[in-house]
This record gives sequence, C-alpha cells and structure tokens, in this order.
Amino acid sequence: MRTAPAPAVLAAGLLLALGLTACSTAPEPPTADGRILITYLQKQGDQQYFIAEAAGAKARAAQLGVELTVVNLGSDANRTVSEAQGAIAQRSNGLIVVVPDPAVGPQLVQAAKEAKVALLSSDDQVCTVSGDPVVCAQQNLVPRVGFSGEQLGTQVGKRAAEEFKKAGWNAADTRIVSAWKQDVTVCGDRVKAADEAFFEAVGQVRTIDVPTDNTVAGAQTRIAAALSANPAVKHWVVWGCNDENVQGGIAAAQQAGIGAENVIGVGLGAYLACKDWAAGKPSGMRAALFINGSDVGALAVQTMVDLLQDGKEFPQEAFAPTTMVDPTNWTSSGVKCS
Repeated sequence: MRTAPAPAVLAAGLLLALGLTACSTAPEPPTADGRILITYLQKQGDQQYFIAEAAGAKARAAQLGVELTVVNLGSDANRTVSEAQGAIAQRSNGLIVVVPDPAVGPQLVQAAKEAKVALLSSDDQVCTVSGDPVVCAQQNLVPRVGFSGEQLGTQVGKRAAEEFKKAGWNAADTRIVSAWKQDVTVCGDRVKAADEAFFEAVGQVRTIDVPTDNTVAGAQTRIAAALSANPAVKHWVVWGCNDENVQGGIAAAQQAGIGAENVIGVGLGAYLACKDWAAGKPSGMRAALFINGSDVGALAVQTMVDLLQDGKEFPQEAFAPTTMVDPTNWTSSGVKCS
C-alpha cells in the first residue's frame, strides 16, 4: 500500500501541479521511513542530451541520498500518463517530466493532482489547462527547469551574425533556414529569438521557416526541399531548435552540392556538431551552443528535493548555464559527441 506524503507535501504537490503558489512550510519526510522517491520521465532517452540529463540526475540523487527512477518514454506521448500513473503506484513522491508531446499536459497534471504528487517539468513547457503551451497563461504553466528559449536563440542568432559578417556575404544571395518542430513552445522561442538577434546585428535576410520533427533525417528531408526550391541562392545560414535540425540542414546542403564554405550552421546542443569537428573535415557547422543535459538533470532533482525535503517552493523557471563552442574550444568545454 502506498504511504501518503505528509500534509505539507500534499499541499505543495497539489498547488505546484496547478502552477499556483506552494506552501513554504518545510514538510515532514514524505515516506514513513524518510525516503524520497522521484521518477524522471524523459522523451527521447537515447538522444545524447537526454542521456547526459539522466546521468546528471542520477549523480545528484546519489549525492542527496534520494531514490531516483529514470524512464525513457521515447517519442510515445501515450506512455506519458500511464508511466506517471505507474510511478505514482510505486509510491513516487515527485514526478519530473520531459513530455514527448505537450498535448498530454492536462492529463498529466490531473494525474499528479489526484495523487497529490509534486510535478516539475524539465526542458519543455507543460500547460495545466491546455495541450498547447503557446496559448497558455503564465500562471497555468507547470514550473520548469531547463533553459531559456529566448536566451538560447539570442546567442545562436548573434553567433550566426558574426559568422555572416566574417564571410562577407550579402543579403541578396543569402537565405536563412530556420527549422523546428512547430508545436514545441521552447523551440518557437529559440528560433524567434535567433531571428531577432541576427536581424538586429546585420539587417534583414530572407528567412525560410521549415517545420520538422526535430530529427536529423526529418530535417534533412524538409530542408532539402527548401534548397531545391531556391536554386539561385548562393549562401545559406542554418539554425533550429537543436543540433539535429542544423545537422540535417548541413547534410541536405552537401547532398545538393552546396560546399561547406557556403553554409553557416550554428547548432544548439553541440553533441552532434562536435562530430564534424572531431573528424577534421570541412563542415558548414561553424559553431554550436553547448547545453549540458547533465546540468539540467541535476538541477531538476535538486529542485524537487528542495521542495520535498525542505518545503522550498519551486521557482516558476530555473535555468542551467550555456557555452558557445566551435572547432577551437569544444574539447575543453566538456562536450561529449554522440
């Protein structure tokens, strides 16, 4: 039989799952024997970023003396709620979730609310009342640990602008490919900020928005179509929600016979970007923003334990640090190639 959390934890889990203000009184230990049980539900758990995230979460859990279970949801949105319910049945006191699809948000929140279990979003936004975080009011977003989409995109756009100036290209024969999964809110935040930062630095360049599934293969197929539709364009700038989109764009350019000297790609993640650099081959991947999944996993576990153990309220958002890397410094920055 599941041991119920102490009253303060019940209240905190309920209120935080709804995105409201939690009680700041420190709760009693959440289980009879004082253990804290946390489940981390991740999408795409075989991707290098999420592998690192899981490793960071496990390391912090071990350091704090709490019990952590990591579940790989893959890309199956239907598993999110069932796995959450399974974790609750196994007496988890807190759920940290990277949703494969934000459409499951309200169901997930309801499951946590009914079980009076604390819910924290990792990486992607989750809305308590809608399957679309884009239209969700701030007060209805589940507290989140990860990165600021605006900050990430701004850094990508600025670096792309630097590379554009360095190359001496002009706007008339250049196009920007901006690629992302368009129902993921944080992706939209990233590419919008990249646009704004780039245009502020160098002026307007025509942008082609390409919807993808955020995979290399998916991005390559979609971007290849954009390239073939614009045969007169000499130079291409590529950015997107993650390394996969940019790597797919670079592969599409190579397939189309566009040389690396005519492509400026700025990745987001660096776990794929570094593969080209490690090979020592000419590549259109000029730089990438290193986002360390390990830092996010550790921060998510710490944030959950702070609530369950000490009654410290979840921040609405908490961000991990980032570093811009390129062929000259990636090895010294802790990037791990997948």
